[in-house]
Amino acid sequence: MTHTQKLGHLAAILTIILWGTTFVSTKILLEAYQPVEILFFRFLMGLIALTIIYPKPLKGTSLRQELVFAAAGLCGICLYYLLENIALTYTMASNVGVITSIAPCFTAIVAYFAHMDEDAINKKFFFGFLVALSGIFLISFNGAELQLNPVGDILALLAALAWAFYAVITKGIGNYGYNTIVMTRRIFFYGILFMLPSLLFFDCSWSLLPLQEPAYLLNLLFLGLGASALCFVTWNYAVKMIGAIQTSIYIYMVPVITVVTSIIVLDEQITPMSALGIVLTLGGLVISQYRGKRKA
Repeated sequence: MTHTQKLGHLAAILTIILWGTTFVSTKILLEAYQPVEILFFRFLMGLIALTIIYPKPLKGTSLRQELVFAAAGLCGICLYYLLENIALTYTMASNVGVITSIAPCFTAIVAYFAHMDEDAINKKFFFGFLVALSGIFLISFNGAELQLNPVGDILALLAALAWAFYAVITKGIGNYGYNTIVMTRRIFFYGILFMLPSLLFFDCSWSLLPLQEPAYLLNLLFLGLGASALCFVTWNYAVKMIGAIQTSIYIYMVPVITVVTSIIVLDEQITPMSALGIVLTLGGLVISQYRGKRKA
């Protein structure tokens, strides 16, 4: 393994560790802020940071390209993170982290029907997908009372579906040939723009007083500068150094990191039924995404 490949793997690991803990940080911030407030602050900070890193504007786009950027901002920034944050108000961070990890399954389905990857759907995929869904069903139960409380888990599933559309859309955006940071800035911009109407449905105070508490301030800075701006750079660096396939393998670590962090930081209790659900969900995800050796 070369030195640059080692750096690529380290960048991927750093990104995944940060992304895996975002659910916990958001859960903490929800004590003081509404879901949309956290999103607005987070991505506004990310947008400013990316502008400082690479201030060159995006020029020469067509109307169709702008509509595609807008769709990416709607699905991947506004809908995904808004649904995820609202889900965290109903259920545990560990639940949301595991459930949203099946986004690659939804991505394969969307890509199949969009005729972008007609080899994505097969018997192995359906078997793995059913195993993952059965795991999510177990996670939705309260191990003590065996009562189904699906609101937060359903919202997490919808978030995963929104991310699937975002993944397919950005696959097309990658063919435009623009600088990656500039394209991400444009997606952030539209995502923030689509958040604005949702402000009518939340009792937002926009107070900065809670940020006097170090815990709230540090977690917001972490989400805006770390999980949004920095992780974008490190993830794309990893893809450049070791390739998209090897980098994507690290995504499977996200729910594991989320569960461990939730137990340590939030003192969340993982029941035996939830633990079995986590194993089934991750196992189903791996089965559904495994396609064996590819021909060169």
